[in-house]
Amino acid sequence: MNILILLPIAIPLATGIATLLAYRSRMIQRWLNVIGSTALLAAAIVLLTEVAGQDILVTQVGNWPAPFGIILAVDLFSAIMLLLTGIIALAVSVFSLFTIDAAREQFGYHQLYHFLLMGVSGTFVTGDLFNLYVWFEVLLISSFVLLALGGERAQMEGAIKYVTLNLMASAIFLAALGLLYGIFGTLNMADLGRIIAQGLSPQERGPVTALAMLFMAAFGIKAAMFPLFFWLPDSYHTPPVAVSALFSGLLTKVGVYALVRVFTLIFIHDTGFTHTLLLFLAGLTMITGVLGAVAQYDMRRLLSFHIISQIGYLLMGLGLFSAASLASTIFFTVHVSIAKTALFLVSGALYHRYGTYDLKKLGGAYHHMPGLAVLFLLAALALAGLPPLSGFFAKLGLVRAGLAQGHYLIVAVALGVSLLTLFSMMKIWNEAFWKDRPDHDQRISSLRGEGRNWTTLLISVASLSLLTAIMGLGASPAFELALGAGAQLMNPDLYIQAVWKGAP
Repeated sequence: MNILILLPIAIPLATGIATLLAYRSRMIQRWLNVIGSTALLAAAIVLLTEVAGQDILVTQVGNWPAPFGIILAVDLFSAIMLLLTGIIALAVSVFSLFTIDAAREQFGYHQLYHFLLMGVSGTFVTGDLFNLYVWFEVLLISSFVLLALGGERAQMEGAIKYVTLNLMASAIFLAALGLLYGIFGTLNMADLGRIIAQGLSPQERGPVTALAMLFMAAFGIKAAMFPLFFWLPDSYHTPPVAVSALFSGLLTKVGVYALVRVFTLIFIHDTGFTHTLLLFLAGLTMITGVLGAVAQYDMRRLLSFHIISQIGYLLMGLGLFSAASLASTIFFTVHVSIAKTALFLVSGALYHRYGTYDLKKLGGAYHHMPGLAVLFLLAALALAGLPPLSGFFAKLGLVRAGLAQGHYLIVAVALGVSLLTLFSMMKIWNEAFWKDRPDHDQRISSLRGEGRNWTTLLISVASLSLLTAIMGLGASPAFELALGAGAQLMNPDLYIQAVWKGAP
């Protein structure tokens, strides 16, 4: 058994239990949160170095061989997503040291934080569709309680919408699993990929394509894909900003991960239909998301709509279905998760300074907090895709892949949405940072300890904003890694052979 694969699950589990045992001391819980997030990031770095040579690590729990036992597998794609999880977990845990109130800490914030990370990590390492469902439920339960923690009216309204739609997605997912098992007698992803690759009979192709649509709907709800996204902007802006930032960076990306995994490994028997549909939905997701963002004046709702529009770019790479487009999707996933988390943290910093997310009531932040203004610009311009930041190279890869295949319409949509993204980011800049504040009442920050804690808060924002610049300046090695992951995804036999190695 390869113990390394277990670490992304074991570390958050152990941290959650440790913070539960330390329930009498909120200070110990806070630092355990940071230590656990640091350990998760370190484990992800080690795993990435292990698989960077194109190896795929596989563990058969209990020595039950595939397809009978619980299979954990980490390829380059999984390792990159685990690294992303560790980066965001650490930055948000530092931010939440001084922004999460004592009442939420007392009622389980730190425990839920790490149980959610455990669920997210589990989805990235599982090799079985039923266990993917289980890990989805772990993160859904944790995220629902985190969303509702505090019991404010807006939170409860958002949480009800969130959990209702996600439970519907889970029900669709579970029904699809039952039907898939009824046809093939297995839910092991490598086994399903092997069976379908051997060829389907004419009688099987129709039902399997229908099942692919069920999986697309289930994962599409979790990824906030058009037209299944309306729960997200009504819920992500309601909890404390640390929770919003964690959700924006990770949760929808779990849905995208699942879509990429099943539509590169399992449902590749009719790509002319399934992946063309994904490409069509990608364009609509981009357009509706960015138009919703342009209309907003609440900073967190605006950023929530941008989560939707950016999901469209990720689906575009999957729909184009080439090694280059999948590499661009992976690079884009890392870029947008980091940039969007940074932007949510900036909104939280503004809130703790001025007491509002309403752009019309903000202003003058550039004069009061020039450092925060620069960090916002880095993340905002990266999101819009301006060079030399990470978003430029992520979008350039997708545009080149689209042009290479002659998909000029989706390329035009992607470029147009980038312009509207830049417009909405500049709206935040003008309203929150540049214009004079409508009233000059300077709110006293609610941060504990003020000066030193404010510096710590800015460090967590800076770590993410600067990463967008580093990813842009070092785009070549980062993109090479993504290309390796894309090549693995386009050659599913590598994953299948790694899982079946040593099987009877």
